[in-house]
Formats: sequence, C-alpha cells, structure tokens
Amino acid sequence: MKTKFINPLLYAFTVFLISCSQDPSDKTLESIIPLDKATRSEEAFPNQRGTLQSGLFNGEKVSYYLIGDQAVFQSDILLLPDNLKEPTDLHTEGTGRTKISLKWPNKTVYYTIDPALPNQSRVTNAISHWEANTPIRFVPRTTQRGYVLFRVSSGCSSNVGYSGGLQYINLGSNCTTGNTIHEIGHTVGLWHEQSRVDRDRYVTINTGNIQAGYETDFQTYTQRGIDGFDYAGGLDFGSVMLYGSYDFSRNGQPTITKKNGATFIGQRQGLSSTDINTVISMYPQLVK
Repeated sequence: MKTKFINPLLYAFTVFLISCSQDPSDKTLESIIPLDKATRSEEAFPNQRGTLQSGLFNGEKVSYYLIGDQAVFQSDILLLPDNLKEPTDLHTEGTGRTKISLKWPNKTVYYTIDPALPNQSRVTNAISHWEANTPIRFVPRTTQRGYVLFRVSSGCSSNVGYSGGLQYINLGSNCTTGNTIHEIGHTVGLWHEQSRVDRDRYVTINTGNIQAGYETDFQTYTQRGIDGFDYAGGLDFGSVMLYGSYDFSRNGQPTITKKNGATFIGQRQGLSSTDINTVISMYPQLVK
C-alpha cells in the first residue's frame, strides 16, 4: 500500500485496532449514546485546560495548553522543551523524508515502570500486544539515555516520538490496557486519527457540541499549522487513536459523526492491520 504525503517536514501517523471492525455498527442521531458509553478518552489532566499558549513545535507554529509546567497538546500529548525547538536533522529513507531523531533507534523502546504504579499488567499487556503486531521492541532500561518511564498520574498522557532523553507515559487509575496501547502509539510517533488532513471527506466535526477548550483537539494537521502525512486508505473508524462520536461532548450530543449523520464508538482493544502497516511504513528499516 502506498503512502500519500501531505508535507514531509513532520511525520505523523495514524493507528487502528485489530480486534475492531474497520467500520463499527452505525447508530443514527435519533439513538443518542449516553456519555458514560463514550470512548474513555485520554487526558493528561482530566477536566483541566490551563492557559492557551503559542510556540514552535519542531519548527512549526502550534497552540498548546500550559498546565503548571507542562505543555499539553491535544489533551494527552506532552511537549518536551526540545520539541519546541526547530530541528535540523532531516533525513530521507523508506517512505519519504522524515525527522529521524523522532524515531526510536533500531526500533527499540527502552523503558522502566515506576514501582509505585498500580496494576502494572496493563503496561506489560500493552507492550506484549505491540510486540506481537509490530516490529517495535521494548527492552527494560539499564543505562540508556533515551527511555520512557511508565508512572503514576491523574490521567493518561505521553510524549510523542523519541526525545533522546527521559520521557513519560503517564497513567491514572482509570487508564486501561487499551489506553496504554494508545499512549504507546504516541510514544512511537503517532498522532490522533481525527487530525488527518482528509478527514472531512469521512466525518463532520460538530463544533457546537464540543466542551469549551477542547476545540483544538478536533483540528486537522493543516488547521494547527503542523505538517504530516495521511496513510493511504482513508480515515479508519476502528482506530485506537480516533475519538468516539461523544468524546468531549458538552451536551450529550455527538462531537463527531459520519458524513451520513451516523455515530460510532471509539475503541481501545488492539492494533488493526492499518495500524500495523502504518508503523511498518514509519520504521521500514533499522534506524541507526
């Protein structure tokens, strides 16, 4: 399957779930799903928005929320200070030009788990799922400088891509194995599915139903001023990175619907074949 590039300055990827149908059962707007049945969406700081800021993210202008000393992008993506500096390390390989420094070298994610983190099986199960379905490997950290720490938090969040130093996957008590799979996706370098540049061909964003302060979570790459590419095949309604129709609703009405008005339920079960192919296209060979 070929990859369609929008702009090669920043690789951004979509991920999808293998145990979920590519097109879950439709539900019309007349059959509203209660909010407690919406996707358990990931948030770094649940119900907190902080102060809206602007800056450069990998050389591109971007808006984010400053909550304490944390720069939060799209609710569950944490921007490191180095992410906000313009990089000079463009490299061409495999699927096209990408920033090689944002990929995990040799497809290997070094990690450690905070002993205080409860229910650590959600981490190990998520890791096992990734290893069973992608070329990414996870190795307990010894002395490596670049690694990810799974730690206790109030919500679910992570840094996006490889930072070259200590980075985090934060897991609150409500974060499931599926949420952990989602956050690992960000760590590997994947973006949210609804930010695809071509998404308006497949869905309608009902901005009037979105909670105040969450509007930017529903923007495309180009609307946010960030470049990336859309993996060929169109928006996948089974994506682990896709919000469900009722996520971040302020009034119980859907925030995202299909073009025919049908709603859908986001899911957090496992990687789809599209997810797998996207990751393979991102890591086509060993990164040295």
